[in-house]
Amino acid sequence: LFLSVLNCEFTVLTRHPTSSYRLLETDSKSLRSMNGSRRNSGSSLVSSSSASSNLSHLEEDTWILWGRIVNEWEEVRKKKEKQLKDLVRKGVPHHFRAIVWQLLCNAQNMPIKDQYSELLKMTSPCEKLIRRDIARTYPEHEFFKEKDSLGQEVLFNVMKAYSLVDREVGYCQGSAFIVGLLLMQMPEEEAFCVFVKLMQDYRLRELFKPSMAELGLCMYQFEYMIQEQLPELHMHFQAQSFHTSMYASSWFLTIFLTSFPLPVATRIFDIFMCEGLEIVFRVGLAILQMNQTELIQLDMEGMLQHFQRVIPHQLDSGPDKVIQAAYQVKYNAKKMKKLEKDYTTIKTKEMEEQVEIKRLRTENRLLKQRIDTLEKESASLADRLIQGQVTRAQEAEENYLVKRELATVKQQSEEASAQLEQAKNTIRQLQQQQQPHKGAPRYSEESVLQLERELVQARLKEAESQCALKEMQDKILDMEKRNTSLPDDTNVARLQEELIGVKLREAEALTGLKELRQQVRDLEEHWQRHLARTAGRWKDSPRKNALSEMQDELMSVRLREAEAQAELRETRQRMLEMETQNQIHSNQLRRAEQESRCLQECVQTLTLQNKDLTGQLQEIKRRQAEIECKSKEEVMAVRLREADNIAAMAELQQQISELEIQKEEGKVQGQLNHTDSSQYIRDLKDQIADLKHEICCIKGQKGLANQPTFDGIHIVNHYAGDDGSYQSSDEDGVKVPTLRDSHQRSGGRIRLQPNLGDTDSEEEEEEDDEALRLSVPQSGSHKSTTV
Repeated sequence: LFLSVLNCEFTVLTRHPTSSYRLLETDSKSLRSMNGSRRNSGSSLVSSSSASSNLSHLEEDTWILWGRIVNEWEEVRKKKEKQLKDLVRKGVPHHFRAIVWQLLCNAQNMPIKDQYSELLKMTSPCEKLIRRDIARTYPEHEFFKEKDSLGQEVLFNVMKAYSLVDREVGYCQGSAFIVGLLLMQMPEEEAFCVFVKLMQDYRLRELFKPSMAELGLCMYQFEYMIQEQLPELHMHFQAQSFHTSMYASSWFLTIFLTSFPLPVATRIFDIFMCEGLEIVFRVGLAILQMNQTELIQLDMEGMLQHFQRVIPHQLDSGPDKVIQAAYQVKYNAKKMKKLEKDYTTIKTKEMEEQVEIKRLRTENRLLKQRIDTLEKESASLADRLIQGQVTRAQEAEENYLVKRELATVKQQSEEASAQLEQAKNTIRQLQQQQQPHKGAPRYSEESVLQLERELVQARLKEAESQCALKEMQDKILDMEKRNTSLPDDTNVARLQEELIGVKLREAEALTGLKELRQQVRDLEEHWQRHLARTAGRWKDSPRKNALSEMQDELMSVRLREAEAQAELRETRQRMLEMETQNQIHSNQLRRAEQESRCLQECVQTLTLQNKDLTGQLQEIKRRQAEIECKSKEEVMAVRLREADNIAAMAELQQQISELEIQKEEGKVQGQLNHTDSSQYIRDLKDQIADLKHEICCIKGQKGLANQPTFDGIHIVNHYAGDDGSYQSSDEDGVKVPTLRDSHQRSGGRIRLQPNLGDTDSEEEEEEDDEALRLSVPQSGSHKSTTV
């Protein structure tokens, strides 16, 4: 029955489409007439205008129809989905939008609604961005125009709550316009639930992700629809380099809320809530069809101005024309799915290419770094090699100069030795000549003196040559030391091994050479014999000629044998060289292994040392922890002793109070008289002495504990007389004001009175709240005890 009534009412509405459109847009009737509708929240963000008094019958039918649809939503959604879509396309009444939008997206009973208040108490990392963009959202609308108004505050709350729910998306520009439209229709809690549902089920979350991959897909699909249905306009866009994202990205991100007037965008949003993003494709293509002629005649800047200024004013008359044109556009869902697959394939290939490019760039960068390192190492080695060669050349030149000087000095030494020997021979000859001519001593003496002088000169020259020779030898030793200190141990060992190998090869080569020489001599002998035999071959018989030929062949065989042996020797020589090189390499490898073993031993030693140090550190930490625990225990013991001392002092104060009470009772009852005053005074003195002894004991305990004294009871003895004065106080050094006995007494009467200290300051009054004085007047003296 309900469905039949609904069909009739729907037929009536379809017969008067113009009136129904006007009523759906201008109706402002209250929702209180709707049974089972939602409660009107006190925080609703849209103010309702007063109800019109002259409603027509058609208006009442519209309200009754939508009221029944809302009340019987599940049944209508299942059985009359097509008729419901037609009604939504014609527009949802203003006051029904809140509940209808919630029903369309199934957001009426979401559990996340209970978390909204808790989310507002949290802090979002996107708060600064949200605050910055709030003033740009509907800047001319009354609800959001004023700064820090209710509209801006609830908009901030909803955006902040969603940024906390979906931290991957967070906040994106454009989403605030959708939330603002929702807040115009419903309270902030319901708007938050609807926005969450839109992001999850209407592809908006993929649009607003940081990568915006879904927006790229939408642009790809929309551009394909333009190319298929408006080829001339698509060619013009291509010629002007006018990309689809330059004008259509805001259509998909805000559902035309920033491009069209608000009433038109709200009608499109009704259909979007029912049918999804399909309406955006349809309306966008319809707009391009309506303005194709004007756009073809404009350049890029002109087209941008046309989209921003002309197209929004075309829709001031109403959305009916655009919506009718939108549903005349061809939209194939299967083809859109195919385009989505193609776009995914293209993007996957692009991602793979980007990954490969990134990998190649990384490898290229690593190779460049390696090349730079190798170039630096090569330059360093070349510098070291050149420097070594220059140093060796300089040393060789110095060595050559030293050798020349040494040869010169040796030659001079030999010449001096020869001259010395010649002088000695001359002396011997003169001595021999002097023996037969003894009669001429004068001549012989002169010649002897001359020879002696020559001998001295020769010896001086010899000494100089010896000195020069010694200097040259010292220089040679110094040069040899320098030469030996230049190469390192590994190079010396390698050179020694190579020298040993060379000597071995040389010995082998000499042995082989001797054998070859012996063979050559044997061959020469055979050859000479052969020549001797062949000299008379023409004279011999043919038989001898055949024998000689055989001998020739034998000789040639021996020659070939000698050549083969020579080749064998060369091969052996090469093999020896290879063995020597192999031995050198094995020695080098053995040294490298020894060095590696040494390094491993060093690493093991360092590891053991590290373990020992770690153990020592742990032991020190453990001891430190034990010391801290002991110190804490000692502090607790000191505090306990201090508390005991405070309790003892309190007991002493109580005893003093009891003494004061006894004094007052004695004054009242007249117990103190001349007869028993001395006995009473002695008792009081004994009690005071006991109290002093206990106080001294407590002070000793405090001194042992090394704790600062506390402000407690102070016992001060004052003695003033003719002979001297005495005063004792506790360790904290609190000064007790000196009090004079204002009441003079005669005789031996004893009197106890409180020390009020009226003339002292307020701080001293707080420290010495109550004090007792025991006065015993004597001749020429005054004693007082103050507690």
